[in-house]
Amino acid sequence: MRLDPVRSRADLRAFVDFPLRLHPTDRYVPLLSSVIAAHRGAAELFLVRDRRGEVVGRTSMHRSAPLDAKVGPRQLFGHTEFVDDDDVFTAIMDAVEARADGRHLFGPVALLPNQTGGVITSGFADRGFVDSAWNPAYYPDMYERHGFHRRFEADTWRVDLDGTATAARPAAGAPAGTDHGFAFDDARMAAERLVIRHGSRWRLRSQLPILRRMLNASFAQLGYYTPISAEQLAEQTDGLAFLLDEGLLLWLEKAGRPVAFVVTVPDISEYLMSVGGRLGVLNQLRLLATRGRYRRDAVLIIKGTVPDEQGNGYLTLLSRELHRNLARNGYRTLRSTFVERTNVASAAQYRRAGGRPLHGYTFYERGAR
Repeated sequence: MRLDPVRSRADLRAFVDFPLRLHPTDRYVPLLSSVIAAHRGAAELFLVRDRRGEVVGRTSMHRSAPLDAKVGPRQLFGHTEFVDDDDVFTAIMDAVEARADGRHLFGPVALLPNQTGGVITSGFADRGFVDSAWNPAYYPDMYERHGFHRRFEADTWRVDLDGTATAARPAAGAPAGTDHGFAFDDARMAAERLVIRHGSRWRLRSQLPILRRMLNASFAQLGYYTPISAEQLAEQTDGLAFLLDEGLLLWLEKAGRPVAFVVTVPDISEYLMSVGGRLGVLNQLRLLATRGRYRRDAVLIIKGTVPDEQGNGYLTLLSRELHRNLARNGYRTLRSTFVERTNVASAAQYRRAGGRPLHGYTFYERGAR
């Protein structure tokens, strides 16, 4: 086995294409090829080739000063895909270790845990979705057989919205303001000067700083989270405006101050599967022309409440509004990106709506050898 750095356009094509050949096309959702290309500015990308020159794995390597400050010095790896072969995995991790200078190895992250990455540990029969991982069952076995242990264990979630989940319907005799299991006293709206705001396709760029401030404040206490910069948020939301369903991006203002938010988007996973993650101009136009097909499923990307307003039920209010809008617009399924198992309050929001864990989820760490 040998690791070759990605240098040419042909190398980058091989890097993008490898997991498309490795994984089932109806389960694996590729990361946008444009995002992978952009990551070359911060990480080194590598292909693993066997003695015949065939690509049998890939990975990337980088470091992050903000994550080092949060969890201690770490050598990060990401974009890590491999055939079911211990020699291939060993070649990848030996190379990562050689760069580590005694640091613990942590990943897979691309480029950080609050961007994309991770490994699913269960739910392999269920397809993946945007901003979330999918991998075969041998991935967690491989990591753990080679001395890695789990960090930040979590679950993704699925809520059926088509009436099959009875808990998603208002209970008989439920108090006023109850919807989809989310109770909120509407008298508080005027008393606390609460106003629900919606995203806008035309004003999204000016709305992103509002969301970023709440995001960084509300997630600061999480062990894996590092503050997201304006540039990172712009990269992660690139192209969102033309797909945005304005009723699904919500935030709450209290006396004019933004205090809670939920970001949900139409699930275009099946389209990304069909184009191999290549969302160039032509494929963007095709998606725009057929976007009505992708208004059946939605993905909740992130939600949160600023620290000094947590525990006041404001996410319950936004969740109720979100589920009303999902129902009004004909969505059938809501999936959520990973929620740490220690975050009981966040998971309870999905349980109240009749949801269930979809994929077990984790990152992996190994001490220096």
